[in-house]
Amino acid sequence: MNSRKLSAFVLLAALFIIGCGESAGENQPVNGTDVQATVPGNSAAQDETVNTDTPEVDQPADASTNDPGQEDVQHNSEAQNTDEAQSVEVASNEDEQSHEDSDRTSAISARDQDPETGANPVPETASADTEPVSAGETGWKLFRGDARSTGVAHTELPEDLEILWEYEVEKGAFFGTATIVEQDNVPTVFIADADGTVYALNLESGEELWKTKCGFSFNTAPAYRRSKLYLGDIDGKFVCLDARTGDELWSFEAMAEVGSSASFHQFNVIFGSHDTNLYALNADTGEKVWELPTADQIRCSATIVEDTAFVAGCDGHLHIIDLATGEETGSVDVGAPTGSTPAVLGDIAFAGTEGTGFFAINWKTAEELWHFMPDAGVGIRSSAAVTDQHVIFAAMNRSVYSLNPETQDLNWQIDLQSKTESSPVIVGDRVYLGGQNGRFYGLDLEYGDIEFEMEFNGGFIGSPAAAFGRLVIATDRGVVYCLGEK
Repeated sequence: MNSRKLSAFVLLAALFIIGCGESAGENQPVNGTDVQATVPGNSAAQDETVNTDTPEVDQPADASTNDPGQEDVQHNSEAQNTDEAQSVEVASNEDEQSHEDSDRTSAISARDQDPETGANPVPETASADTEPVSAGETGWKLFRGDARSTGVAHTELPEDLEILWEYEVEKGAFFGTATIVEQDNVPTVFIADADGTVYALNLESGEELWKTKCGFSFNTAPAYRRSKLYLGDIDGKFVCLDARTGDELWSFEAMAEVGSSASFHQFNVIFGSHDTNLYALNADTGEKVWELPTADQIRCSATIVEDTAFVAGCDGHLHIIDLATGEETGSVDVGAPTGSTPAVLGDIAFAGTEGTGFFAINWKTAEELWHFMPDAGVGIRSSAAVTDQHVIFAAMNRSVYSLNPETQDLNWQIDLQSKTESSPVIVGDRVYLGGQNGRFYGLDLEYGDIEFEMEFNGGFIGSPAAAFGRLVIATDRGVVYCLGEK
């Protein structure tokens, strides 16, 4: 491990301990049938099928305008009829709804919403720098896949994953999650490393398309919108890159580390910093639109539903924020620091903490619905994945849990062989996540049994990303892996 990688890793661990809670064989498939999940009651009673499929639609083209000073090269498929573009512009960019929520949880007010998209109309002053809501195969453009941070991928993977390619950075380390998009008809992986370099790789072959050194050290996922990438480093530099070339378009200096992956709302990019602020910048220019101070560091990504953001902070509160004004409209005390990104299903936001358990909060009323404690004092650093029947998270006691989102009843629990900070991702009827010991797991969504297991040379701090029939994950030893079917 080189000095920069080591210093970055030590600094990340030390900052987490000080500011937000207490710390915590190669590429060979391993038989995972010996470990069985604990399923309360008669498993035969749990035969309801969980449907995470969504209708396939054509890949939407980016809505485009000729913004002043814009240097992006726009291709023919981006051209939109003006009336059509107006009908699909939405207030919450990247809110690619993962599935139809249940009637009880999906009752979002229809006031002022577009009857076709269910989205609030974009103000006349808003930029056309927006993308339509779609339930189809649209890639993995944000840390948790979509604006609601559901952790659900809209793709299919084979039962037996195989390593299709590896991309190794000598003496490198990856602590963040990859982004996967189709750009100019080329499925592309974007990922940033602990040495401050961002890489663009061909998803099909692993070929390097470009790389650029633009920060000191990154531990977040690049966020993608309209052929631009957005991410911040541990020195507080937040950058916007041209996703086609890697050229830096603009940068913004926060007062401390940016450990939050970015989100989008209308024409703004949203992110938090260890300087306690949540920032909204103009996504085209980098100009600050507003900032909201909190009482402690912000490590999670902002989860966005229409004009509202949710941020779980190291101050022990879930913050509810009006994105139009940058003002806090409510908060809920969760009793302990947290860096987990909230997952939202309908009216409910889910987040774990560093010692007081896992919470379900009605974000419309700012009230706690239920509270689940895995073990006394155990930390939860992974962000949850959520469907109608399952909210799934990993805890630092080596266990993964599935709870009923409405009742908090335990669907299943499985003990793995490693502490896990990697966040789970749901693909079809499986849950994928990696451990700090380098083991990567595929669990049965319904019962939690290990159906796939592979051991890698290096541990996983970042989370999986899945799109276009492939899964990408990277290790703390500087290797990016692409898994799929040969």
